[in-house]
Amino acid sequence: MVFPGDEEDAAATSAGDAVVLEITDTSSSAAARDPSSPRPPPVSISDLARFDPLPSPTVAVRANRELLLLPRAPRRQLQGISWTLSVCSESGREHVNVGCDLEAAVQVLRYLFEPSESFNITHNNFLLLLEGALFLAVESLLVECERWFSTIASQTSAIFSAPLDFIIEVWDFAQEHGVTFVQEICREYLAQNFAHVISRRSFNKIPYDLLCSTIECPHLTVDSEKQLCEAILYWVSENMKTCEQSYPNSVDGHLFLLSKVKICLLPLGFAAGTKRHWFDFGNNIVCTILDLLKDSLKTLLDAIADGNLERYCIRITEYSKNIVLSGCPQVTTAFLYISVLPTDLDVSFKRRIVSSYTQVDHRSFILYNELEKAAKTLSFKNVHMVDISKCPNVHFGAAIDWLKLFFPELRIFRVSHCLSFQFDDLLYLLLRCPWIDEIDMTVDTSTVTPKHSVVSSSSEVLSKVKPNQKRYGIHCPPYDRQLNSIFLNISRLTLEGRSDIDDVGLLEISVLKNSLCYINIRNCFLLTDDGISYLLMKCTKIHSMVLSYTSFGNRSIQTLCATNPSGHNSVHAHVMAFYMQELHLDGCKGIDSAALSQLMSIISITKFLSLRETSLTDGALCKFVGSSLEYLDVSETVISMVSLAPVIRRNYKLNCLKTAGCRSLLLECDNVENISGNKYGDFLQEVGTTCCLEDVEMGWGFCPIRIEDLAPSFSKVRKMTIGLGTALAENVMCALPMICPFLESLILRFQVISDRVVRNLLESAVNLHVLCLHYCLGSLTSFSFQTKAPALRVLQLHWVTPWLTNDDLTILTENCNLAELSLSGCKLLDSNSQDIISSGWPNLALLHLEECGKITVEGVSSFLSCKALEDILLRHTGRGIGRSIIDDAIRELPLLRKLALDLCDACEEGYDSPNNAEGKMIRSVRMSRCKTMKGSCLEVPRQGSSRPVHKDTVVLEWSSRRLTTTIVSERV
Repeated sequence: MVFPGDEEDAAATSAGDAVVLEITDTSSSAAARDPSSPRPPPVSISDLARFDPLPSPTVAVRANRELLLLPRAPRRQLQGISWTLSVCSESGREHVNVGCDLEAAVQVLRYLFEPSESFNITHNNFLLLLEGALFLAVESLLVECERWFSTIASQTSAIFSAPLDFIIEVWDFAQEHGVTFVQEICREYLAQNFAHVISRRSFNKIPYDLLCSTIECPHLTVDSEKQLCEAILYWVSENMKTCEQSYPNSVDGHLFLLSKVKICLLPLGFAAGTKRHWFDFGNNIVCTILDLLKDSLKTLLDAIADGNLERYCIRITEYSKNIVLSGCPQVTTAFLYISVLPTDLDVSFKRRIVSSYTQVDHRSFILYNELEKAAKTLSFKNVHMVDISKCPNVHFGAAIDWLKLFFPELRIFRVSHCLSFQFDDLLYLLLRCPWIDEIDMTVDTSTVTPKHSVVSSSSEVLSKVKPNQKRYGIHCPPYDRQLNSIFLNISRLTLEGRSDIDDVGLLEISVLKNSLCYINIRNCFLLTDDGISYLLMKCTKIHSMVLSYTSFGNRSIQTLCATNPSGHNSVHAHVMAFYMQELHLDGCKGIDSAALSQLMSIISITKFLSLRETSLTDGALCKFVGSSLEYLDVSETVISMVSLAPVIRRNYKLNCLKTAGCRSLLLECDNVENISGNKYGDFLQEVGTTCCLEDVEMGWGFCPIRIEDLAPSFSKVRKMTIGLGTALAENVMCALPMICPFLESLILRFQVISDRVVRNLLESAVNLHVLCLHYCLGSLTSFSFQTKAPALRVLQLHWVTPWLTNDDLTILTENCNLAELSLSGCKLLDSNSQDIISSGWPNLALLHLEECGKITVEGVSSFLSCKALEDILLRHTGRGIGRSIIDDAIRELPLLRKLALDLCDACEEGYDSPNNAEGKMIRSVRMSRCKTMKGSCLEVPRQGSSRPVHKDTVVLEWSSRRLTTTIVSERV
């Protein structure tokens, strides 16, 4: 009989006597071989790789007796083999029986005797090799397994090269067999990649011991403390039920994980939200944060004295890429510095840092040189993004020094909704950190816009002025001549809502002419067409602009469309508009139709185009020949399908289309030249044959009759707004969850709805986050909302639920976890509604209540306990709001940015102006009064007055430098 592999093993056999190793699988799943059955035919080691699967339960492998006895196996060192194998080889027996895991033994034999270039360790064979190496005592293989596993776990793309399921399986094996090096690598791997690991489906399957050791690892890397807390809460929630049923004593152990969270670094809004399901834990966090807000200096100094400063240090490691502190009003500049300094600093130096940087003064700048020396030995080169948005207690001059010292590779800096970040701070940032690529300093849009009719306006300079240190003494005129070579990296700049930036500011920004590619100056009302035009003349590399609701007009368009703008060194003709990739001109009333036509005839590679509320006509849109559009907004314009249809046909990549308010959409216009015979279909026909939309906003012209009309092109829609000018049939509305399985946001205005429609949406649209019903008709009842909607976060019910009672509100709190609630016309609500809202949704960030019964007839104390609130509107909700409401709200709600009140609800003849709003988050306060009121705007109407009609509004508005008081002759 000739066995497979005889020829290739002839040389080996002649070198010494052959021995057959009979390896019997001892795993629980293998069936025992019948002793009376014949022995399996032996095969060579080289043939083992050809079996898939291996014959079971026994495999006979032919080997060389002398090679088994050598201290060195062929090509690789074999330092030891099991005692049984060695003794049997020396005894001269022709057959040696070995009982072990068959797969593992075969992998080890292949490793030992196959050429090294033909055998690799992979995810598929790692555990088998490791198990075989342990059983057969092959130390060289153990070393190689350790080297391979360490390499895989340390790669930059480790999260993809080492799947989480594999890490868990390896950990379980290492725990069972006491393989410490594997346990340590698993722990380090999860710690370094924790920010990515938590998004994996199998995260909740991580064993408790592994998760606990990972969290305690000094290399634990997360973007924020919120990210860590969310992950632990999710893991505990998923594992709690099993533990309560199987191992009651382990519940406390799982909750122990929460003690590892540095609760003082959690965002206040998130902390308030945890009270919904983890009341004691969440309440403890909120109290801790509020205590820090009262006196963080004392708290930090006490922590230094107790040797417990670590709990206040931001988690920043050598592997950190992002640092996110957004929404943490308790964080001061001292928190930033203590988090990046060596832990072995002496106590006195720590106290100096905390004292100096809690309230920045001249001592901070004395310390700077000492800190600069420390930074030479401790910098974080992997950090690319820092977000300190909504952190009003950070001194940004000192924070910029912090960025300069410790983050030499920083690329993105976000500081949105921070009024204290002034324009001078931006200039200082550009000077100190020229390597930054993207800056976002967005603030809320000004309440008073140019379209409002202003009765009177006055302003005052804020009393809080920064120290006039030399470090901040930057003079702008020399920038363009002397410092231009530095600014080569700032390519994206967002100044949205910065109503205090004027043309002089734009002139200073033009120093970025060699690098600036994207600018967002949306709602910057002080800018003029001339100022914007000058910026475009200087910064000719700009290809993306958000200019909505500015004075951008004809002059700026002429600059965009001019050939060879000033300062461009190209030898070829260059028209800036031709290279526009993103252009938002919403509400730019300074553009006439001729200028807009000229612009449309040139832009051809634009991907994002927004012309809402402009003078766009069919004639202008017909001149657009681009075919790269992904986003198009032509809402509130006079265009028709004559011009829109060809655009849709050409742009097959279009995924966002907004045409709400286009009343002429279905009308033919005689003044437009024929295009391809002027043949076009209806709206749905054009969209359905070309696009696959994700975001749609429709009104006039959008009239689907059959479900089939929507199904093809709306199958990927995530956001949908249906407004005036169309009416969706009930069967179409009920089918929306089926037509749009990914639907996340639905806004319906002036539609006919029913319980069936709303209930089906809440039950079937499992991804629905936003539901807004405005002025809808139909037979809606409380039955609509008596179903679970765990994904819903934003609910707006405007004049659609007059029947809403406290009982209905209670049911809503049980079924939905809202972050934003807006109600209008719910006249049956009373003061008890406050407690229902505040206790049911402690994480509310926005609360708008209008014409809602008597909710505030006994004051607003319960609302002030919702510490996450950022935006409050209370109008005609009951006369019971005290004079000190503005001061009280600003003091009790650290994140509050917008407050709107009605003088009809004042119980004490009006409201007091705030005494100390500086350094807070507050952006605007609005106080409306009605025509039935007499006397000054701070008086309230007498009893028996007629139905109130708003007359004017007093607006208090804070910018980075000034407080402006404006009276507008309408409600805003």
